[in-house]
Amino acid sequence: MLLLLGFAFVAGLVTILSPCILPVLPIVLSGSLSGGKKRPFGIIVGFILSFTFFTVFSFALLRAFGISSEVLRIVAAVVLALFGISLFIPQIQVLLEKLVSGVSQSGPDTQKEGFSGGVVIGLSLGLFWTPCVGPILASVITLAATSAVTLNAVLITLAYALGTAIPMFFITYGGRKLLQSVPWLTRNTAKIQKVFGVIMVLLAMALYFGLDRSFQKFILDTFPQYGSGLTKFEENSAIQDSLQNLQGNSNTSSQNTAPEGEDLGTENAPLAPNPEFSGATKWLNSEPLTLEKLQGKVVLVDFWTYSCINCIRTLPYVTSWYEKYKDQGFVVIGVHAPEFEFEQNEQNVLAAMKDYGITYPVVQDNDFAIWQSYQNHFWPAEYFIDKNGKLRRTHFGEGKYDESEKFIQTLLKETGAQVTAGITPVQSAIPSYEQTPESYLGYARLDRFASAEKIVPDTLTKYSISSEVPLHALGYTGSWNVGEQRALPEKDATLELNFFAQDVYFVMRPRPTSPGQIRLLLDSKPLPEKYFGAQVTTGGIVTIDHDDLYRLVHLTAPEKHILSIQFLDANTEAYVFTFG
Repeated sequence: MLLLLGFAFVAGLVTILSPCILPVLPIVLSGSLSGGKKRPFGIIVGFILSFTFFTVFSFALLRAFGISSEVLRIVAAVVLALFGISLFIPQIQVLLEKLVSGVSQSGPDTQKEGFSGGVVIGLSLGLFWTPCVGPILASVITLAATSAVTLNAVLITLAYALGTAIPMFFITYGGRKLLQSVPWLTRNTAKIQKVFGVIMVLLAMALYFGLDRSFQKFILDTFPQYGSGLTKFEENSAIQDSLQNLQGNSNTSSQNTAPEGEDLGTENAPLAPNPEFSGATKWLNSEPLTLEKLQGKVVLVDFWTYSCINCIRTLPYVTSWYEKYKDQGFVVIGVHAPEFEFEQNEQNVLAAMKDYGITYPVVQDNDFAIWQSYQNHFWPAEYFIDKNGKLRRTHFGEGKYDESEKFIQTLLKETGAQVTAGITPVQSAIPSYEQTPESYLGYARLDRFASAEKIVPDTLTKYSISSEVPLHALGYTGSWNVGEQRALPEKDATLELNFFAQDVYFVMRPRPTSPGQIRLLLDSKPLPEKYFGAQVTTGGIVTIDHDDLYRLVHLTAPEKHILSIQFLDANTEAYVFTFG
């Protein structure tokens, strides 16, 4: 643990050199221009508190209040803009000092020192501070996303913030000393303050509209290798072992989960009760249910998420079982555990339920509370529960549909139901050939990566492909910001994928600004119209105007090809390829 704390502190120190930090440095420097000698200390304190808190607890906070992270960024941008305006309008500066200090305690001394005003700037700055995250902080963010926050995670984030705050403090404090020691600067402090006020307002507007990304792209186009090695030291084996231990602290094995497909026993077997559904985000198609309420019924708990092709191929069987046996005491509870952030949206889930004909109860598990209580690790995953609320069988992934239906009939017969229907003959959609496996674009699960450069997490970076992409691999060219779950390509970026399959699907969503567009090439030539997927239009163009699993390519038979995707703008978020 001490090793991780030390390296987190060092990682914070070097973050000040990264290209993604440059856009906000003028705001840091502005703290030296007004507010008294304690203003820099206030900025540092506010930044450490804000960055640590929102890094560790933002997922839980946003879920608890049901607001978007963009709302917080808007508030922060407005606050920073107000402080920028105050630098060239003294009356607003006095008013802001009174507001942040408390009217009853705002006297001349408080306004002179400006510590509280600095804290507010620092708190706002913490929401915009998007460092070039290496493995250490990425692990903390992953834990936070799954609500597995520990004291160790908080301490690591605090160490990182402290490391970042030290150079920030010297920039702010050094700027103040420079103003005091150079006569020309001293005489023109008021003019300099107004200039910085304008700069601060412009920067707040740029951050609000996401223009900082364009600035990063300019820096990387000019200096392609700038910042590329800042997190390399975090990749040593000692750090990786410590991170494994950190992640392992939140993972315990389940005593209730059976090996896949194994019958746990008869109705009289002494088995532990199945986990419940506490911690659910929201129930759809039903009032909240418990296994106690469902005593006497046979229950199938199905973990799914609507952009997962494996789940989509399973849903026809699950829905058909429900329609076939619901009048005989069979209940399906679909637990929608979102693989990606956009799948948390209730309206998106409802639309998917309509598309796939789901009429059984569905519970949103955005916080992964039910997922963790079942100690589940898969999409899709099925848990078969008997009339006594006992877990009797599990199945992970696709296939074995006939076995699953037979087992449902077995459990129904134990309730006394007269089951006379035969097993529905259905043809499995699982490919019989060895196709390209799921291929994720975010660094958390990215493998078989063929670009010449290594992934630089959460940093706009230029990538290239120096040789042919191997089979089942993919590579990036142009400027990409690769996050934990998703990759954000800039305009004119390209993705090359060497696949073997009949169908190619791509999970994408538009960025908040406007819909995105991509162009498809197959083996360096325009995609033939006869191979167009469902959402492909003339010229091999796909418009990404909603969060979805897009079908790009539909061949007449499984074949090997290189698919090139040209991003015509910077409006697309890319998540994962799946194949059929």
